[in-house]
Amino acid sequence: MPEEEQRTRPMIAARERGPGPGRYALPTNVGYIKHDFTKRMNPSYTLAKRLEDTMFKKDCSPGPGYFIEPRITKHGVDGTPSYSVSGRIKDPRVFQPPGPGAYSPEKVHPQGERHAPVYSMAARTRYRKRDAVPAPNSYSLPQLLGSKVPNKNSSASYSMTARSKTGSFSEDLAKAPGPGRYNATDPNIVNHKKPAYSMLGRSFMPGDSTKKPGPGAHYPERVYVTKRKAPTYSLGIRHSEYITPLIVDVAD
Repeated sequence: MPEEEQRTRPMIAARERGPGPGRYALPTNVGYIKHDFTKRMNPSYTLAKRLEDTMFKKDCSPGPGYFIEPRITKHGVDGTPSYSVSGRIKDPRVFQPPGPGAYSPEKVHPQGERHAPVYSMAARTRYRKRDAVPAPNSYSLPQLLGSKVPNKNSSASYSMTARSKTGSFSEDLAKAPGPGRYNATDPNIVNHKKPAYSMLGRSFMPGDSTKKPGPGAHYPERVYVTKRKAPTYSLGIRHSEYITPLIVDVAD
């Protein structure tokens, strides 16, 4: 708002409001800094920081939870013998002879008797790159169809060629157009023309295009012109708090 308008505009007293209760703060009664001078100040104490370079840091004495071994005396450990249970010593297994189940005498052929030959299947020998031997499927027999094998007798072979356009029975020597090359004449050109009809779009009768209210748009129960009506009330707008209330003198 400009300064000239503020000067000419009257001041409204309702706008001039003072500070609220929270603007006033009483001095504290805790500590000695900014203490209320109208109150008595009690002695105050602080917790100091633990000193790390003192003699208490080097004290290595045990606490109250220190456990004292009952076998330890002022003369040392008592002489009562003590025993413990250790694990079983492992067998060194230096010499391991075979057991009875390691032998199979039923598989041994009797001595002095003949037996059938025995065969076994060995693994496939490794292929060497220097052995450039072709596989069996590399060989193929020549086909006997046609006259491609020079040392074999072949039967007569025939082939089918395309139809020749020259000298055939269908050769067009006159080069004349066929019946399908001519267009049929329209009968309306050489005869009387028949009447022709067409279909137009649907036409509408001219009328009033304005929208009229339907039966449900009327509320006859709300009409109070021809009958008595009870008083009705409404809520007005909120007035400003700066408007002076109306004060009327009441005669005695």
